[in-house]
Amino acid sequence: MASTSTSSILSVQTNIQPSSIFQSLHQTHTLQFPSSSNNGKCLSLNTTFTEPKWRTRISFFPSFLKSGKDSKTLKDELLQAIAPLDRGADATPEDQERIDKLARELEKVNPVKEPLKSDLLNGKWELIYTTSASILQTQRPKLLRSRANYQAINADILRAQNMESWPFFNQVTADLTPLNSRKVAVQFDQFKILGLIPVKAPGRARGELEITYLDEELRVSRGDKGNLFVLKMIDPSYRVPV
Repeated sequence: MASTSTSSILSVQTNIQPSSIFQSLHQTHTLQFPSSSNNGKCLSLNTTFTEPKWRTRISFFPSFLKSGKDSKTLKDELLQAIAPLDRGADATPEDQERIDKLARELEKVNPVKEPLKSDLLNGKWELIYTTSASILQTQRPKLLRSRANYQAINADILRAQNMESWPFFNQVTADLTPLNSRKVAVQFDQFKILGLIPVKAPGRARGELEITYLDEELRVSRGDKGNLFVLKMIDPSYRVPV
C-alpha cells in the first residue's frame, strides 16, 4: 500500500498481485469527499485493485495425474525392442534388462486377471522372445538351432505342447495342474524326437509356468527358473494331442 500524502489530493493504491494461474485486470475507482482542513477542497481516494481472470493456457492437472501408457502402446514398444534380437539369442544383458522392464510395465495393465479361465489362452502360440538359453539353443551353431518354437495350451483339458521347427522338429507334451488362476505346474509326459519317435519323459521333467499378461494377440509368461517368455497367437483353434 502506498503512503498517504498531505496534498489536496490524497491517493491510496492497493494492488492484488496475480498468482501463477491468474492474470490481472486493473480497475481504478475514485472516491471524493469534503475536507475541513484543506480550504474546502475535496480529498480524492483512488483505489486500484485487481480482478482475477483465468489464464486458459495453464494446465490445472500436474503430470503425475495424467494417465499412463495404454496396453497397445506398451505392446508396440515391447515388440519393437524384441524385433532385432532373434527371439532373444542376440540379446545382451542390457537388452534383457530393458525387455524385462517393458514386460513388467505391460503386465501392470493385464486385462485378463484369471487367464486359466479365459478362452484367449487356448491355441497355438509362437515364441518371439525368451531368456531361456536351453530353448534358444545358444550353445549350438546357428545352423543347428530351431528356426521357430511354438507352445500350445488347451486350458479346458489342462494339456500343453512345445514344438520346434526345422531342422529337428522335436516335440514334448505335458499335463498341467493349476496352482492358482494364473499359474500351473507342468509335468512333461512324452517327447517326440524328429516329431516321430515317442520317448517317455522322465519324472523329473517338470516345471511351473505363470501367465502374467494375456490378450487375443500376445501372451507373456514367466517360468519357475526366472525365464521370461513372450509369445504371439497364430492359431486359436489348435488342439493339443491327448
